[in-house]
Amino acid sequence: MARAQGARALMALAFETTYGTPPVGGFTKMPFASTTLGAEQPLLNSELLGYGRDPLAPIKDAVTADGDIVVPLDAEALGLWLKAAFGSPTTTGTGPWTHEFQSGSWTLPSMSIETGMPEVPRYAMYSGCVLDQITWQMQRSGLLTATARLVAQGETVGTTTSAGTPAALELKRFGHFNGAITRNGTALGNVVSAEITYANNLDRIETIRSDGRIDGADPSIAALTGRIEVRFADQTLVTQAINGEACEMEFAYVLPSGESFTFTVHAVYLPRPRIEISGPQGVQATFDWQAARDSVVGRMCTATLVNDVETY
Repeated sequence: MARAQGARALMALAFETTYGTPPVGGFTKMPFASTTLGAEQPLLNSELLGYGRDPLAPIKDAVTADGDIVVPLDAEALGLWLKAAFGSPTTTGTGPWTHEFQSGSWTLPSMSIETGMPEVPRYAMYSGCVLDQITWQMQRSGLLTATARLVAQGETVGTTTSAGTPAALELKRFGHFNGAITRNGTALGNVVSAEITYANNLDRIETIRSDGRIDGADPSIAALTGRIEVRFADQTLVTQAINGEACEMEFAYVLPSGESFTFTVHAVYLPRPRIEISGPQGVQATFDWQAARDSVVGRMCTATLVNDVETY
C-alpha cells in the first residue's frame, strides 16, 4: 500500500472571483518547501451532570482553517504571493515587465490553494485563502525562503484533483548571495542579518453559519516590522534612533539574468538599542525597527518585481 510522502506532494494556486468559491481553472503549480495549511474542528467536552461519572458525548466546535506555507523567493512565483499581500500590481514594460505592488489597499484578493498527495490519494482544496503575513530573512548564507501565513474559509477533501492541469512557472530562485541593503540610497554596511515582516492583521468575520466557517477575512491596520543586526562600527543608526528620525531602507535581490526583487520601506523608525560588550569578539547591535506611512510617497512600502511574466 502506498504511503504519503512529502517528496511527492503538490500545490496549485488560483485567485478567486468570488470569495470562498474555487475557480474552475486558471491554477498555477507552486513551488514550496513545507506547509501547515489545514482545517481543524475541536471537540467540546460535555458539562452536563446527572449521568454518572462517565462523560456524555462531546459536540463539535467551529472550524478553523489556516496555516503557513514556506516558499522560495523566486523571480516568478513570488509575484503571486505579493499580489496576495498587497493586491494587483501596476505593470509596465514590454518584456521584461516591471510589477509594482503598493501597500495600503483596503481590498485583498482571495485564493484557492490545493495540496495533493497523489499516492494516497488525497487532494485538499482550501478556499477563501487570504494572506495574513509574509516574512523572510536576509543573511550571508543558506537557502532563501519566505513564510506566508494564510487564513482560509474552509477545506474540501477529495480523491481527485480539482485544479486540472496547473500552469507551470519557470523557477528562477534568488539567493542570499544576490541580496543587498541600502539606507537612503547608500549601501548599509556591517549588517550581519536582517528580518522583514509584513502583516495585514486580518480580522476574521465569525458570523453564525450552519457549516461553522467564517464569512471572510478583512484587512485592518497593516504592520511592517523587522530586525537588523549590525556590527557596531559607527553611530549613524544610533543617532537616527536617538533623534527619532525616519530613513528609507531598501532590501533588494538581483539575478545575473536580469530578474530582480526590490522591497522598499519608505519610512523606517529605529529604537534606541542596548550596546553590550559581551566578550572579546566584535560588538553587535540589534535594531527592532518599525515602518510607518511616508507622507511624501503616500504609503508605507513598495515591492517591485522585474521578470518575464506579463501579468499577475
